[in-house]
Amino acid sequence: MHYADVYVDVSATRTDQSYQYLIPEELSGMIVPGSRVRVPFGYRSVTGYVIGLSDELQVDPEKLRDIESVENEALGSDGQLLSLAAWMHANYGGTMSQALRCVLPSAKKQPPRLRKIIHLAADRQVLSDELAVLLKRSRHSLGRERLIRELLESPDIPWDEATGRLSVSSAVIRDLEKKGLISIESIRSYRDPLGRMRSSDSNWTIPTLNPAQRAIANDFAGEFDSGIRRTYLIHGVTGSGKTEVYMEMMEHVIRQGRSVIFLIPEIALTYQTVMRLYLRFSDKVSILHSRMSPGERYDQLERARSGDIRIIVGPRSALFTPFSDIGLIIIDEEHESSYKSEAIPRYHARETAIERARLSGASVVLGSATPAVESYYESETGHYKRYDLPERATASSLPDVEIVDLRAELNAGNRSIISRRLAALLEERLDRGEQSMLFLNRRGMAGFVSCRACGEVIKCPHCDVSLSLHGSQRLVCHYCGYTQPMINACPKCGSKYIGTMKLGTEKVESVIRDMFPKARTLRMDADTTKGREGHSKIIETFADHGADILIGTQMIVKGHDFSDVSLMGILTADISLNASDHKSSERTFQLLTQACGRAGRRGQNAVAVIQTYQPEHFAVVSAAGGDYRGFYKREISYRKLLSYPPFGHILFIEITSKNKDQAERMGRYLAEILRSRSENAQISDPADCSIARINDVYRKQIVIRSASYARLVELKDIADRAVRDDTAPRGADIWFDFDQ
Repeated sequence: MHYADVYVDVSATRTDQSYQYLIPEELSGMIVPGSRVRVPFGYRSVTGYVIGLSDELQVDPEKLRDIESVENEALGSDGQLLSLAAWMHANYGGTMSQALRCVLPSAKKQPPRLRKIIHLAADRQVLSDELAVLLKRSRHSLGRERLIRELLESPDIPWDEATGRLSVSSAVIRDLEKKGLISIESIRSYRDPLGRMRSSDSNWTIPTLNPAQRAIANDFAGEFDSGIRRTYLIHGVTGSGKTEVYMEMMEHVIRQGRSVIFLIPEIALTYQTVMRLYLRFSDKVSILHSRMSPGERYDQLERARSGDIRIIVGPRSALFTPFSDIGLIIIDEEHESSYKSEAIPRYHARETAIERARLSGASVVLGSATPAVESYYESETGHYKRYDLPERATASSLPDVEIVDLRAELNAGNRSIISRRLAALLEERLDRGEQSMLFLNRRGMAGFVSCRACGEVIKCPHCDVSLSLHGSQRLVCHYCGYTQPMINACPKCGSKYIGTMKLGTEKVESVIRDMFPKARTLRMDADTTKGREGHSKIIETFADHGADILIGTQMIVKGHDFSDVSLMGILTADISLNASDHKSSERTFQLLTQACGRAGRRGQNAVAVIQTYQPEHFAVVSAAGGDYRGFYKREISYRKLLSYPPFGHILFIEITSKNKDQAERMGRYLAEILRSRSENAQISDPADCSIARINDVYRKQIVIRSASYARLVELKDIADRAVRDDTAPRGADIWFDFDQ
């Protein structure tokens, strides 16, 4: 590699501008993506960061200039993040500027918040004399008198206290400053997103780890002290105390002078998670998430950059916190799909965290009761080190799980979304003053077609995924493009009860209120959590017994710990089985297991009810039995047979255009070029996306499958170059997604 693309002045707003420089012979081999270098820029020498290397000259040779020097110290936070952006650009597609905007959130500078302090600047006797002169006057400023008396008692007074509690005007303060009696100091005051928690009851003791938890923490600490950095997977059942183990690991890493990034899948989990961490680590911990104000966000990034905090907690984007000394990255509930970005670049936080850990010399800890199949496979093959916690940490046991066949309910004349068994259990809990949760599984609801009489789902004959309904007349497979007309009767039982399902949390809440008029209900979904503290208010209310029944979507089953919930009702267990993707069984098993685990966390006899049209499906049966190993063995054999991840990989190329014909032309053009280079890869014809048009933008996709992820990256690069060629059709853009 003879040339380097260098970004200069990373604090500037236009961070997507790079310049090519020649790597001198004496610096060859010393420069890597992310290296900090000195380069000539205009008439001066500036610091820049290398974001890519190349053998291809892309500028006028007469304008090419040499890199002056490279700093051999370890990559700082900006260098790490730029190197990470280059890696994301190479592995996930999109432009380099999109990757940079993703990893450099600190570019949006906010004005600092300043806190003023009034200091006594004169001798106390001089101030006493000033007070004596003031008191001799029959009419004098009471505010001036109060301030002087306060300063004689305390020589340092916050400005807000003087103007607030003492009711002293700004004019009086400035007058005393002019006389030289006081001085005013402006101190930067960071915006505090944890204000409510700091006033919470801190009467909390560090939990004592049980032998299994202690063994994991000790083993990790021993490897960390020995310089071993690797990826760990903690597979622990719900309630096994994974968070306590995380905290012990964090404590050890912080004692070594390193920082920690703690990722959680949902903003809804922030309050409970951060409360536990704050009670242990106090001011060392802060948060980052999208509902914070720009000022709060900027201040936390600055605190991380300066070392003022050691732990940052937040969803996916917190991975890019500008710590320069990361020692540990924890990804809790690592199986969650929210760790996959929907925006460009469509990165996965798990792989990106492992790369960031490599750049900073850190360890990665993944934790889940239901690990992603790919993660568990990596632990089985030895690429990850796995720790198992097969039992709950307390004396409580997992709830008894019952499966209700909704086909039988329909045959018995019950057309309600609440089965007879679940209704009886809800009534029992209300009579006993215990709490219940009702989970509406909406994942995968859109588009699939099924029979309510027998549960049959209309699937692609080639891909074993459900067909999606487009309009009202056509069923389409989004993996291979297979299509067939919409059917009017079930091909298995002949029933006319066939179509798509439409069900929402508001409908569930209405049904519950009709069935149990005296029950106090809370609903937690996208509509009820729009406000800044929408999630935490609902969680606090339910935790404080402000409601008997909590109704919600996926956000209520992800990591929450409610001590008095003795019943979990899962209303539509198998909807996610019918999503048109290869992970539908895995996601269903994960959702059901996590949902069941919300009940019985403090020892009471708890029950979980799974309502389903497919009670015999292995994902449902395994979840009811808490049998991850049984599920994994079935699922991994299925993945191997069909060459799905981790045995094969899938690249989705999405083509978008405001003109339908232009989208189709670009699709045909790309398919032809890719097929000419398609050794060891299967390439589909261009087909409509699951939603073929959004906001008047038409969407097509090409699906490419290969056993080699690296080969798919090569084909991604071929497609990227092809659309930039002068012969390419115009008016369409392309985007990439891997293994979605």
